Amino acid sequence: MAVCETCGNDYDMAFEVHAQGAVHTFDCFQCAIEAMAPICEHCGTKVIGHGVQSGEHWYCCAHCAREEGTKGIVDRVMAGTSA
Repeated sequence: MAVCETCGNDYDMAFEVHAQGAVHTFDCFQCAIEAMAPICEHCGTKVIGHGVQSGEHWYCCAHCAREEGTKGIVDRVMAGTSA
């Protein structure tokens, strides 16, 4: 069994996440998200999807990035438009 690094539960179905040269152990996805998901710098929500990044800043969506002054980020482009 392995101990979850977020909640401390000693669980026989714990899993490891290998990221950026480190190994993390969790008992559920909720604990993994709590520990590892970046936080949107505008609204404070956990970014559990792709999110958007501007330099070293993370946002949950293009709207939040624009609210913080980032230019040029959109949620989608029209079909046939090159990025």
